[in-house]
Amino acid sequence: MTKTGKTGFDNKKYLSEQTSAIIKRVKRFNNKLYLEFGGKLLFDYHASRVLPGFDPNVKMKLLQKLKDKADILLCIYAGDIERKKVRADFGITYDVDALKLIDDLRAWGIEITAVVITRFENQPSAVAFKNKLERRKVKVYTHPHIKGYPADVDLIVSKNGYGANKYIQTKKPLVIVTGPGPGSGKLSTCLSQLYHDYKRNIKSGYAKFETFPIWNIPLKHPVNIAYEAATADIKDFNLIDSFHLESYNEKAVNYNRDMEIFPILKNILEKITGEESIYKSPTDMGVNRAGLGIINDKIVREAAKQEIIRRYFRYSCEYIMGFTEKDTVQRVEIIMKELDINQEDRNVVQHARQAAKEARKRGKGNEGIFCGAAIELKNNRIITGNNSPLMHAGSSLIINAVKELAKISGNIHLLNPVIIKSVGRLKRGILLAKEISMDLEETLIALSISATANPDAKLAMDRLKDLRGCEIHMTHIPTPGDEAGLRKLGVNLTSDPDFPSKNLFIT
Repeated sequence: MTKTGKTGFDNKKYLSEQTSAIIKRVKRFNNKLYLEFGGKLLFDYHASRVLPGFDPNVKMKLLQKLKDKADILLCIYAGDIERKKVRADFGITYDVDALKLIDDLRAWGIEITAVVITRFENQPSAVAFKNKLERRKVKVYTHPHIKGYPADVDLIVSKNGYGANKYIQTKKPLVIVTGPGPGSGKLSTCLSQLYHDYKRNIKSGYAKFETFPIWNIPLKHPVNIAYEAATADIKDFNLIDSFHLESYNEKAVNYNRDMEIFPILKNILEKITGEESIYKSPTDMGVNRAGLGIINDKIVREAAKQEIIRRYFRYSCEYIMGFTEKDTVQRVEIIMKELDINQEDRNVVQHARQAAKEARKRGKGNEGIFCGAAIELKNNRIITGNNSPLMHAGSSLIINAVKELAKISGNIHLLNPVIIKSVGRLKRGILLAKEISMDLEETLIALSISATANPDAKLAMDRLKDLRGCEIHMTHIPTPGDEAGLRKLGVNLTSDPDFPSKNLFIT
């Protein structure tokens, strides 16, 4: 198993190589390049998990180095706004994520040029989103759906295709085109801008920056397979870039959607420019240098295997909650069999399940569901917790973990009993809750209040930051309050696909 804290990726080297590659590509196109940014612009936790040492905000640092040379366009698909598609790692919808991204960019001293709502057909939620942005002085463009896209090249590259999209004025040589998730319309926006540029005699270019799959490591490398697991819900899979192999006699890894669209994309580019494309393969279009940052292959292989197991648990839970289909879970199961890994290869799983069993033995004869939880600290020590009439399993776990980190005896109570009783009275007597057991968010607030008078509680609270990046497993899907608390603590959470209550409505 990969030990916590070991590094397999040189972030500094990667940042240097990636910056150089982008600047070189900009110069190749007469200092006007539309760069499609795939994946997460900020908080790329998938990359940081499979490449230990990768800074989840390295792309933002890259942007900071390039900000004097770059404009930023933020794309969002109107359909994702309408159906309230959720970004799972933050538990927020794509439109809210877009607003958060604008705020985050501003916090880094970077302003976006405009928001582009793609495939816009006056969907009510998309109209409301547009109004909200414009009334906050954010420039918004809407691009309608192009009939026949992407196959009808003659229509697409015409005044009734890209020509129907309003031209977005940009001033800088590099234009970063990003979005909150896949299918946001980034590629179409780039090509639309190219069309308008060439009509203005501006010979701009297009390139793609996407971290995964990593083109210059083996097809079946666990890091690349982890990408397949991460995108099992949209059925992405990796393959050898046959165009690259034929043109250069060099193996390169790409994924199915890029391979499928390449002949059409090449045709569109050639029709826009009136020249033969400089790109011979989908890999040619990319500027990704992540493979050059790997400094310990063994560490990243093990980290990637752990990520695949996390994805299995996530999709298993999403399946029973109705968010995904059974074949998504089955795809990850097949991947795990290919790599000869299983659920218990995630250290915390068996410990959480054992904690639930022990709780069940102690509560024999009592009604209710017994939940267990386990965390692996950065010193590789495993701590467990379980639910009780006073606390959820996640709450118990975090209290036990910070006690361990602060070297506080297990017999010492950190939470003031008066506070616990007061919370119970509030929940049952005023909020009319069925259960008074405290979830993690409530427990953290109670801990912070207790810390004002209890030195041990203060000492324990100060160690909460040391939980960031630790691995946690729970035997039941966390309640909203537990999930929110764990997300804010920055842990890597998985859970068995079981509900913590027989109730259909869980608060």
